[in-house]
Amino acid sequence: MRTGNILSSAALALVLAGCATAGPDYAPPQNAAANAPSAQGAFLSAQGPAFESAPLPDRWWHLFEDPRLDQLVEQALTANADLREADANLRRADALVREAAGQRALSTTASANAGLERDYSPVSARTNMPGVGTYDLGLSLSYPLDLNGKLRRAIEASEAERDAVQAARDAVRISVAAATTRAYTEVCAANYQIATVRQVVTLQQKTLDATERLQKGGRGTAFDVSRARTAVETSKASLPELVAARRNALYLLSTLLGRPPADYPRDVEDCATLPRLTLPMPVGDGAALIRRRPDIRQAERTIAADTARIGVATADLYPRVSIGGGLISSGKLSDVGSSHSFGFSLGPLLSWSFPNRPVVKARIDAADAQVEADIARFDSVVLDALRGTETALETYARGRDRAQGLDRAAASAQLSADQAGKLFRFGRSDFLSLLSAQGALASARVNQAQAEAALVDRQIAVFLALGGGWQQAPSNGAS
Repeated sequence: MRTGNILSSAALALVLAGCATAGPDYAPPQNAAANAPSAQGAFLSAQGPAFESAPLPDRWWHLFEDPRLDQLVEQALTANADLREADANLRRADALVREAAGQRALSTTASANAGLERDYSPVSARTNMPGVGTYDLGLSLSYPLDLNGKLRRAIEASEAERDAVQAARDAVRISVAAATTRAYTEVCAANYQIATVRQVVTLQQKTLDATERLQKGGRGTAFDVSRARTAVETSKASLPELVAARRNALYLLSTLLGRPPADYPRDVEDCATLPRLTLPMPVGDGAALIRRRPDIRQAERTIAADTARIGVATADLYPRVSIGGGLISSGKLSDVGSSHSFGFSLGPLLSWSFPNRPVVKARIDAADAQVEADIARFDSVVLDALRGTETALETYARGRDRAQGLDRAAASAQLSADQAGKLFRFGRSDFLSLLSAQGALASARVNQAQAEAALVDRQIAVFLALGGGWQQAPSNGAS
């Protein structure tokens, strides 16, 4: 009797010890890189008239004020295959949350059996006694008390994991918006550069025609004609690559819209005006970036999920308690419904697979180490986000300076070419000077067009680094 009391007391003590929710409660890491004052302030590279500290709009592509671009991005955010996959992953994560929550619900089990019993003894055989029909019905109910919080921690883990999947979906949305914008601008940039090269070719062709006339009139040489023709053919040779770049961008745009390449949007094919920002770029600050970037949110939610899993592992050190009850009815078929054929049970159920404590402790240690790795990963994601944003801002700012310099160079080259043409026509300069001036103009115009195209691409890179565009997601069937 004394031994039984000791065992009962020990079991009760273990149950009470596990009544508190097992494992640590989650709290965001206090010493994380995201909390550093320097991480939350203004961006070092966002100085000057090209930027402002206003918050980044949710749909930043509207800043280009291009209705055709707006329509393409909205179509991609609805039909893109990667986004549909992310939506399905989110629905799966939602279902896993419901499954985890369902573990705390009342569970029922019903059973039914019927049979025929017959005595095959020699006496029964001589008397030819008939068999007896029997039945066995049962209904059992069980409700877990979750005194050690294992189920609560499992639900916490699944909810945090669902949030991480949501963040991953948001990151895909940002990438799709940026990729669609970039593909569209690449089509426009290719057409813009094609038009620039054709203008240069037209100018060079006029020079070639004039040179041929001069040769026929005895004022020019075959060498002058050959050099003029070389300039024309050299400029023309750059066109096939630009045509291929335009077509490839259209194919990419078609894929982003969830279509085969052959179904690329025909109304975009003729875009020749580069989308441009007419106002300073709103970039916010580091604090807003950290709150907004989905990859940072995903890393933080992963810490929360794995912190809850420490509790799941710790709960295995304690017994599991549930309240159960049952209703049974059994006997002969002729006794169905009689009061003496019924029985019931009600009471707590204590189940405990005596743990191999070294194994359980190893699982807890592994879960602790995973959280430490998650925190390090969180810091890495934050630092990479800040570095990537500063890099994108600096690259854009310097690209803007370069584009402005090339604008001035193109204007100067145009003036030089005009002057060289006048001097040549009046016989005050040789053909080599004219050809040199026109070559400089051609190079300046091509460089100017390339710089403007690169500048738009760098603007998109800034918006991608800032992490905007996942808000106000259209409903694709995901929660």
